[in-house]
Amino acid sequence: MAATILIVDDDPQIRDVLRIALGQGGFRVTQAADGVAALVQVARDMPDLVVLDIGLPEMDGLEVCRRLRRTSMVPILFLTAQDDPVDRIVGLELGADDYVTKPFSPRELLARVRAILKRSQPEVPVALLRRGVLSVDPDRHMCLVTGAPVALTAREMELLGRLMARPDHVMARPQLVDAIWGSNIHVSDRTVDSHLRNLRAKLAAAGCADAIETVHGVGVRMGRCSGSGP
Repeated sequence: MAATILIVDDDPQIRDVLRIALGQGGFRVTQAADGVAALVQVARDMPDLVVLDIGLPEMDGLEVCRRLRRTSMVPILFLTAQDDPVDRIVGLELGADDYVTKPFSPRELLARVRAILKRSQPEVPVALLRRGVLSVDPDRHMCLVTGAPVALTAREMELLGRLMARPDHVMARPQLVDAIWGSNIHVSDRTVDSHLRNLRAKLAAAGCADAIETVHGVGVRMGRCSGSGP
């Protein structure tokens, strides 16, 4: 069954270009002209990916992303203005998966969509990962500390899964960026640190304050996960 892509843009010409490109790429396409309609359609239709313009009137794309992430982990590809690097950084920190700047190449956008969908639907099941009191099941998006569930965002789960796969290996921030966001997108150290900080805080609050260690000047790796409190 073809994946469903929701296009959210207030410009009908851009929606038409995207509809044609994605349709020719074999996707089923739905559309929304504003943020409120987008939220309704995501809840109703459960698309496989959302192409979301940041510069929407009334409720901008950043706010739409923020509200979606409260209840949904649907992949999001932002459309951004060429001269708005701040919006791109904020969008990634809110949980967007990638971005394309306007004016864009429909072929590039189609490639980005396919790459995101491939990343978000792993073909090979991943075994349950354990270290100390911490257990992670990436396929089921489950994280447990001493048997109690810990709610993580998709990015936090990806970060933790990468670290847990090789717990004694130090991963530099550029390695984490390439593994999670892809090598064709710029993600700042601040963005990575923000996700790591949130992940550490959630695990510490659950009773595992030594889950992630920083190796200064090198990167990060898994700690002992001994179950020490915050």
